Amino acid sequence: MSIDVTVVSKIIEETGKGAEMAIPILQKIQDHFRYLPMEALEEVCRHSAITPSQLYGVATFYSQFRLKPVGEVIIKVCHGTACHVGRAATITEALEEEFQIKDGESTPDMKFTLESVACVGCCSLAPVVVIGKDTYGKLSPKKVVEIVKEYS
Repeated sequence: MSIDVTVVSKIIEETGKGAEMAIPILQKIQDHFRYLPMEALEEVCRHSAITPSQLYGVATFYSQFRLKPVGEVIIKVCHGTACHVGRAATITEALEEEFQIKDGESTPDMKFTLESVACVGCCSLAPVVVIGKDTYGKLSPKKVVEIVKEYS
């Protein structure tokens, strides 16, 4: 898959070329492509003062960055302590069944990506799911499936 590297060049031009700009550059690239394509990382290294090892180190250290494509809508199921006790596993299982994918995978049409996360900080609403930028709490497997159908 080939990407438009002019987007990457523009990001570097707007953000800066120093190694201290690695995180903002990566964030903007990911905002544009929804992940960090290898061609984009190579382009950053060609046109900035950031070495491949520095850039890859940042991209792999921070969990916010993704090195593989994800769906348009990311569904994050909280599996923190309160959500775990609130049966978050049944929420994940219901979503896996609904989409016919496993945790960490995307639907074939790249509409949804399902992932478990450690904590979203809404313990009083357990179990919690974040769909895109929307947070839902006090869920049951049936209710979460109803909610995700609204995003289809």
